[in-house]
Amino acid sequence: MAVESVSQILERHGIVASADAVHVDLAPAELVEAALAHAEGTLAANGALVVETGKYTGRSPKDRFVVDTPEIHDTIAWGNVNVPISQESYEQVRDGVTAHLSERGCYVVRGLAGANRDHARKFMVTCELASQALFITQLLVRPTDEERASYGEPDFTILAAPGYKCDSSIEGLNSEAAVLVNFTERTVVIAGTEYSGEIKKSVFSVMNYLLPVEDHVLPMHCSASMDPETHDTAVFFGLSGTGKTTLSADPKRLLIGDDEHGWAMDEGIFNIEGGCYAKCDGLTEEREPEIFRAVKFGALCENVILNDKREPDYDDTSLTENTRVGYPIEHIPNAWVNGSGGEPTVVIFLTCDAFGVLPPIARLSADAAMYHFVSGFTSKVAGTEVGIKEPVPTFSSLFGEPFMPLDPMVYADMLGERIAAGKTRVYLVNTGWVEGSYGVGHRIPLIYNRINVNAALDGSLEQAEFIHDDVFNLDIPTTCAGVPDNVMVPWKCWESKDDYDATARKLAHMFQENFEKKYAHLPENVKNAGPHA
Repeated sequence: MAVESVSQILERHGIVASADAVHVDLAPAELVEAALAHAEGTLAANGALVVETGKYTGRSPKDRFVVDTPEIHDTIAWGNVNVPISQESYEQVRDGVTAHLSERGCYVVRGLAGANRDHARKFMVTCELASQALFITQLLVRPTDEERASYGEPDFTILAAPGYKCDSSIEGLNSEAAVLVNFTERTVVIAGTEYSGEIKKSVFSVMNYLLPVEDHVLPMHCSASMDPETHDTAVFFGLSGTGKTTLSADPKRLLIGDDEHGWAMDEGIFNIEGGCYAKCDGLTEEREPEIFRAVKFGALCENVILNDKREPDYDDTSLTENTRVGYPIEHIPNAWVNGSGGEPTVVIFLTCDAFGVLPPIARLSADAAMYHFVSGFTSKVAGTEVGIKEPVPTFSSLFGEPFMPLDPMVYADMLGERIAAGKTRVYLVNTGWVEGSYGVGHRIPLIYNRINVNAALDGSLEQAEFIHDDVFNLDIPTTCAGVPDNVMVPWKCWESKDDYDATARKLAHMFQENFEKKYAHLPENVKNAGPHA
């Protein structure tokens, strides 16, 4: 019965395949078997399925488009992130993808986005590859048997066909790959790329439109964790490579989720996903035991090299720096599997500063929190996007601009509203370089980040003496037990104070230029809370 109803939905999308070629809601073990049978990947010694994603080993932002229709034209924040494409061009790609899937057959996954069922959406993801179906099965919230039996019509449909290469001469396209989001048809078409992160982030992009517009819920590019005794929650904002997954996977806390959450006023936060998508570069059991042990049967590794014993060699990044693993959140022993928590008591903005001048941790006022949220400074690290080979300083509004369809101020105002309503402490944490800029200094040890973050979470950091950094306009704690004092205050660990000052002023000027360009209309109190070159 499920196959029949799904087949009818597929037919409405143009996919006409024989019943035995449409595989609906297969169990992870079945998907692993299918992937191995079709030579999509290899079974590693730890039980994980390992695949190579070919040409695309990261997201391809230049190939992502939003279909410009009258219904949403005045709502989308058009620009370099949300690039419009015509309905006609979309239909050309869509029809090619549906014909391709009709011929090849497909794997259908019916999942949910949103652990809080009052704000959840049903996503039906149709994949050409069993391995990608395994990935999204583990990354979405998995419906209960009762929810699957009454699933019905999905709220959004995703069609993923990596084997279909687009005709790059189609107006608006840039290559053989395309990610096309159509809010009017409530469909996403993904063609020409095997990188599963495109599916995951398409779900997030859609939710970043639906939740604010329809539910007045703030969607956040953040991880979240909970104190096991008090159930106080904390959220960690940050782009890929800043440590969201790593710092939230703390054995002393309950993991709510590692990347995408919603914050409903007077209800609290909830995980949009049902799994995690962690970087594998340099992964060790000693440094990240929870993530290391999560790589087992049911997990999907992308572009991880296996040795002759089929053991993952996480130090081998010959295919890409952006080696990845997707797994269900249940693979983390201390996961809070219901995916919901109360109003956050602590908000942490994670930044990877390649200049090496921001402090490891600093306290932010409410105005400074708004400033840094809309600024979203970090450095894109190698591999997270096509073409990134070394850290690239960037400003990404909301620490997630690539996935936000609406004007950034929609999200910023919602965060400000929530911080003002509670007693939330806000901190800026640098997981980037210390003792010098990239090429001279080194990335701050993870253990120091963990110590500082834990002190912020339990409130003990507030007992330290704070000094004010006049350039970055930040309050910096001078001590935190377990972290060298000279590391806590960045200019103390540079060989040359003059070099530090010059680099700090350079970065502060970049902050100011970005703010004036994008947010000159914001109130003076917010502007004045930022850096002063």
